[in-house]
Amino acid sequence: MQHVAVYLRVLGTFARNSLIRNMMFRANFLVECLSSITWTLMNLGFYLLIFRYTQSIGAGTGWGQWEFFAFLATTMLINSLVQTLFMPNCEDISDLIRTGGLDFALLKPIDTQFLISLEKIDWSSLANFFAGLVLLGVSLVQMATRPHDPLVLHAWMVLLYPFYVLCGVAMLYSLMISLSATSIWLGQNRSLYDFWFYITNFSRYPMEIYQGRWGTPLRRFCTFIVPVLLVVNVPARIIARPVAPHGETVWPLAALALVATVVSLLVSRWIFLAALRSYRSASS
Repeated sequence: MQHVAVYLRVLGTFARNSLIRNMMFRANFLVECLSSITWTLMNLGFYLLIFRYTQSIGAGTGWGQWEFFAFLATTMLINSLVQTLFMPNCEDISDLIRTGGLDFALLKPIDTQFLISLEKIDWSSLANFFAGLVLLGVSLVQMATRPHDPLVLHAWMVLLYPFYVLCGVAMLYSLMISLSATSIWLGQNRSLYDFWFYITNFSRYPMEIYQGRWGTPLRRFCTFIVPVLLVVNVPARIIARPVAPHGETVWPLAALALVATVVSLLVSRWIFLAALRSYRSASS
């Protein structure tokens, strides 16, 4: 517990220093917040246009307009937390190796992965987090007050939803740090790090739409091998659609997501430590 308290104090220091750094350039901070929200509103407008011509995303999937907007809100919550906490740091790992900054990180009396994963916090990315909360609240109210098949929120849904949102954040972080750690082997791996953006695009849509000759193998790969489809689908189903139209429940996927979270963190930790063992000082 003492070590946990120390790491929490260090994280608090990182957060405070990052906020002070952001507030030194308030206009830039506000512009970044505004641009993030504007991009979100553009995406929301696009989906509003789609739902003028269809009742659901995929025939018979159960993802109607407000269920999908709850799914979209969950995507915003998870991605904003990843972008706030981890993305600025993982982007800099290859530069740390090139400039010798990783040498100093290794000398610090703290876990290296913790240090280089959380040293910088991008507070402006939290704008999308609050926008996601607003969209989620509106979606839940609309589903709860509709005359046909109203949503009934249970205590277990409210409790499990934030837990599985954090599981989604952990899975995306595991993928991000694993790809970023390959910089130690390859020197510059910008293209591999960009792969994180491509593969996580699959997590932005309900898994039911991945059907057919190409969609089914892709869904299985992104569920059981690289579990990005579990990142948003599980918490979104818990809060918006715990029972599918055909009677399936969320519990098998929830159990799989829990296992995938633990395995992803362990595998990413192994990759990071293996990469560190191969590291040679920039001064050598």
